[in-house]
Amino acid sequence: MPDTTAPPTAAAQTIPAHGTTARQNLTIAALGVVYGDIGTSPLYAIKQCFHDGTAVTTPRVFGVLSLIVWALTIVVTVKYVIVLMRADNRGEGGIFALTVLALRATTGRKNRWIMFAGLIGGSLFFGDSVLTPAISVISAVEGLEVKAPELQPFVLPLTVILLVALFVAQRRGTGRVGGFFGPVIIVWFTTLGLLGLAEIVRQPGILEAVNPLYGIELILSDPGSGFILLGSVVLAVTGAEALYADMGHFGRPPIRRGWLRFVFPCLLLNYFGQGALLLANPDALQNPFYRLAPDWAVYPLVVLASAATVIASQAVISGAFSLTRQAVQLGYLPRMQVQHTSEHEMGQVFVPEVNTILLLAVVATVIGFQSSNALGSAYGIAVTGTMTVDTILGFTYLSLGAKWPLWLLIPLFGLFAIVDLSFFGANLLKVAEGGWFPIVVASFAFAVMGTWWRGRRLLAEQRARDAMPLDLFVGNLNPERPVRVPGTAIFMTRDLTQVPVALLHALKHYKALHERVVMMQVDTEGVPHVPAERRLEINEVGKGFHTMRVRYGFMDEPNVMRALAQCRVQHFHINLMETSFFIGREKLRPRPRRTAVFRWRDRLFIFLTNLALDATEFFRIPPNRVVELGGQVEI
Repeated sequence: MPDTTAPPTAAAQTIPAHGTTARQNLTIAALGVVYGDIGTSPLYAIKQCFHDGTAVTTPRVFGVLSLIVWALTIVVTVKYVIVLMRADNRGEGGIFALTVLALRATTGRKNRWIMFAGLIGGSLFFGDSVLTPAISVISAVEGLEVKAPELQPFVLPLTVILLVALFVAQRRGTGRVGGFFGPVIIVWFTTLGLLGLAEIVRQPGILEAVNPLYGIELILSDPGSGFILLGSVVLAVTGAEALYADMGHFGRPPIRRGWLRFVFPCLLLNYFGQGALLLANPDALQNPFYRLAPDWAVYPLVVLASAATVIASQAVISGAFSLTRQAVQLGYLPRMQVQHTSEHEMGQVFVPEVNTILLLAVVATVIGFQSSNALGSAYGIAVTGTMTVDTILGFTYLSLGAKWPLWLLIPLFGLFAIVDLSFFGANLLKVAEGGWFPIVVASFAFAVMGTWWRGRRLLAEQRARDAMPLDLFVGNLNPERPVRVPGTAIFMTRDLTQVPVALLHALKHYKALHERVVMMQVDTEGVPHVPAERRLEINEVGKGFHTMRVRYGFMDEPNVMRALAQCRVQHFHINLMETSFFIGREKLRPRPRRTAVFRWRDRLFIFLTNLALDATEFFRIPPNRVVELGGQVEI
């Protein structure tokens, strides 16, 4: 296959080629974060495939296993691990990184549709981020009922306690959490493999289910029920998008090694083992996963499964942090506090606001649905919708941007599209049973991102109409008046060709200008990281005026003071002790409109603007060097 890999700038770049131990540690940490979601699917996937009351028969068991095996092979192994991980944005993955790549490969009206698809995919991923921790943890704790049904009243409280502990631990950072969870998840997957292998040894004939014809025959024998069955089969591949989104945390090689050499084989063994158990004992359908273990091992297995499901939630939580950071940098969400939790891995971040929102949403979901069976009906829509969008954007980028040959792309992505759309369509049938919930969550996320993106564009257009061109302002400036005072004034602006409103306010009130006036614009480019040599672009306008463009990638942390320290490289010396930053602060007011449709979006945009992190804090500017000037703007 063509290789679209750009020079790595994320986690993979920090590991020396000879650092075998470092690579092993990174792989273990990746195991503790990336695969938890997909690794806990055996807890509920097989059980959900028989949730409709279908009898446990040999054709049914073989057909279900065949569908699960080939879903894991096509969706996870081929689509994500082999193909889409080549479509990385300089080491970063996820729906927004893929959106940027697709946008870069197209022009005109296609851009708007691609961005629309990217926002839908991102919104669905946030819906998945709410459901995955809920269904994973509650599925594990429900194992208590297998051994002691009288413990059923304690399932919900224990689930909530575990979830709160997980979200509190996020402050320690993805790397530390992954390093702690890595050994646990190794024990988990080893246990999965051994439990399944023990049952396979008793009934080796179950391995024949690897034949795809069993799955095809099951669907064709009753297309209606077979199509509905796909909505449960997809539970075996949940976590594939999180695997892709977490690529920036650890790099591509550790994720590929972990999947192909360890995770995938262990999952296959466990699924085949559950199938063999059902053939030997159909009554095990109550909970086939826990029935694989001997009676004495059920309680230890519940403890291990609970730990594994907490880890499962880590995959989508860290993925949600990554996507939030990218959305902020790309202008889809308001500025938020983003904390870097590693000195070595740029992709490892913690977003306190998102962590709190997810915790509240997940706990409310668990209390509302109360069981893994109820959550299973709600789970698939967000996952399959995101996977479908990934297929569309992946094809767009690989065909137009990476120039992969169509003779390879059309059959490959045609297969991906058939599988994704089949899964998505099957899950749409479960809207009334709980599938409405991820749609509501995704709709809310889409409304927020769409409103913020559109509102910023309209506000920028309004500013451009009312602004004065900078070259005209400087050209008409009298060298003697206004008075020029010693020092440097830096005015933050969104457009270097226009005079910032804060400058006009300062001139109006102070009747003076600094000897040197710098217009600074901070741009976020459609790449994860911008090299230091491209960080600054300084131009002289005349009469003591300069423009300065500061560039960051959407995975970089904006830091204006650090950028100014590089000015000496371009022989533009700034004494920070004699420098003041002027920032415009606008108070938005809704403009009277005729319809309520526009009013709610106006109010939502104003609300988001008030919630946005202060520019001083976001750009790491010392507060004692900042002067804020503002006014009111109607939108």
